[in-house]
Amino acid sequence: MSKDVVINMPTDMRNTESHFSTFDLDYTPLKPGGITSLTVDIPTSSRIPNEQRPPPRWKTPEFIFYYVVALFAIPLMVWVPIHLSSPSHPNYPYYRHKLSSGWMFGRKVDNSDTQYRSFRNNILSLSFLVLIFIALKYMYTRSALRSASIPSDKLYLIPFFLAFSVLYLTGLHGTSIFKILFILTANYWIAKTSRGSRVGPLLTWIFNVLILFANETYGGYRYASLHPSLEVLDTFRGIYPRWHISFNITMLRLVSFNMDYYWAYHSRRGEDLSSTSTEKQRANTPLALEDYTYRNYIAYVLYPPLYIAGPILTFNNFMWQLRRPIDIPMRVQSRYLVRFLVSLLTMESILHYMYVVAIKDTKAWQGYTPLELSMIGFWNLIIVWLKLLLPWRFFRLWSLASGIDPPENMIRCVVNNYSTLGFWRSWHRSYNLWIVRYIYIPLGGAKNVAVTTVLVFSFVALWHDLSFHLLAWGWLVSFFILPELLARYLLPQAKYGHLSWYRHVCAIGGVLNISMMVSANLVGFVIGTDGIMYMARQMTGTWQGFQFLLAASCIIFVGLQLMFEYSSQRRRDAKRCLPKVLIIYFAP
Repeated sequence: MSKDVVINMPTDMRNTESHFSTFDLDYTPLKPGGITSLTVDIPTSSRIPNEQRPPPRWKTPEFIFYYVVALFAIPLMVWVPIHLSSPSHPNYPYYRHKLSSGWMFGRKVDNSDTQYRSFRNNILSLSFLVLIFIALKYMYTRSALRSASIPSDKLYLIPFFLAFSVLYLTGLHGTSIFKILFILTANYWIAKTSRGSRVGPLLTWIFNVLILFANETYGGYRYASLHPSLEVLDTFRGIYPRWHISFNITMLRLVSFNMDYYWAYHSRRGEDLSSTSTEKQRANTPLALEDYTYRNYIAYVLYPPLYIAGPILTFNNFMWQLRRPIDIPMRVQSRYLVRFLVSLLTMESILHYMYVVAIKDTKAWQGYTPLELSMIGFWNLIIVWLKLLLPWRFFRLWSLASGIDPPENMIRCVVNNYSTLGFWRSWHRSYNLWIVRYIYIPLGGAKNVAVTTVLVFSFVALWHDLSFHLLAWGWLVSFFILPELLARYLLPQAKYGHLSWYRHVCAIGGVLNISMMVSANLVGFVIGTDGIMYMARQMTGTWQGFQFLLAASCIIFVGLQLMFEYSSQRRRDAKRCLPKVLIIYFAP
């Protein structure tokens, strides 16, 4: 690549012990076994050499004590929100109007979360759509391959993807499909006219950020605002007229295509991949310039299974999977379907027995104790986790069934996070990979970690929603990362990890981290700044609140010890889900 090109291509993201990326993902080979098989498998890359593995502590007296604490705390955490959701509770009338008829044992269901309701109410229709897609794909494949030799690639599917996408978007957004295609064409024009110029990435980012702001400002635009004679086009809006809401996901694909094309233009090319290539190899290996066509671009951006909510797949990864198809066995898809159904049943059980979303929305928490307040916030975070996990797994399952393997989001349970960095990486993993490739590394990565972190989380917040409370969330997360970075620097695992006190000091740090993460996410996604201030006053303004905080910290400490041992067990089983940077700070 020419030296005057200032935007570096993110090729190998692997770290060394002395220099690593804060946002990087680095995983060891995965092997099933024991309790660790409950964790979602993810693609592999490399592992820490000569990593020490402590013997299991599961049967030690220390952990037997932890089990006793857990057997007391976990049922209590479940019982409290169920008790608060009882029709006999004094506050029940305040939020009763938010509840709907349910199907579990005569219980009402809390279907008041607008975001999740749109998925829950349409899951049967979406499932029917998936079956239609798979059936049509099967018939198209049979027809396309009838009179020709079986190709080694799946590029023949692109016309099918294009045709289905047009019908799909027309049904979803009606005549707004023309607005979407106009934006997509303008973005493609920027990439092709700029070619390898350094102006290309700059124009790409300016254009796409301006589109996000314009979409928000004008509510998706109206044809009548262009000319009165076009008003008739506004009458057919589709079943999901708010196309500009989901366009945030589409915008990531536009940037991906333009940046991948920019780097491909400056690469030596010629490298080929096999069907056994890794996720990282497919994302980082440029294609031939002839593959960056308008047809492939539209097929990628509007790929039906991932169009609405992701997971996010880079253009290179998408095209390599068509050029060198990977094997996705039926047993893998079946197991993933079971995972999805178990998660769906878990969500349904929570919504039928814990009306915490309705309580939160109506602020019906008058007279609650600090424990009860904290459980309302805690279970709201659980619901936030599940309401995102379910659509992501549904659409990923659809994609797997059609032969494309996108990155897995949410690779860890929300209550198995003790690191701000680890939480960010595992919460929306495909988005994190996109951030690393297209923002973090081009901005300098670990060379400017503090500035880059603030810029990254500010973008993440505004990308989610152009609102102050999410921007406050982004700044809070950036601020809360600093203590972890400092602790990692002062207490490196390589130097102190073998000492007996190290694990307990890490657990104390984890208690602080979890408290800060819970606060930040309550601000960003649950109760906002006003709500968190009310909770803070209740927790710190009374002796009862102080006692609860002390007891809660001790219980979190116990939970962290169990998390650490679970992580150690995964490493002992050569099945690890923690990034290398976390081992340096937290892992025993």
